[in-house]
Amino acid sequence: MKLFLYLVVFVFLIGCQPPQRNCTDFKQGDFTFTASVGGVEKTTTFTRNDLWEVSTYEGVIDSASVRWINDCEYVVQSLNKENPQAKPIHIKILSTDQTGYTFEYSIIGSAKKQRGKATKQ
Repeated sequence: MKLFLYLVVFVFLIGCQPPQRNCTDFKQGDFTFTASVGGVEKTTTFTRNDLWEVSTYEGVIDSASVRWINDCEYVVQSLNKENPQAKPIHIKILSTDQTGYTFEYSIIGSAKKQRGKATKQ
């Protein structure tokens, strides 16, 4: 009976490991992000450093400021003067692996959150 109890506790501890979050590995670099937009897969590529992000989506290049809240959360604000109503986006890295990171994002002020996966090039 004691052995069974130890086994149950061991399995519980193994299964409850928090996801890996080596967020600092992904503060800088070249990335791709693919999302379904209206049922069609669309890909964005972007390059980020500690302060700036430059993205390309459907041939359109955009730049944004990056403000890190902590090692795993940041806010991206478009610098495009042609679209002054572009709202900042809050991004939270949920887990990381060797190829990239899984994240949750939302427009600041909106309760609607979405998830994505960015792959480091």
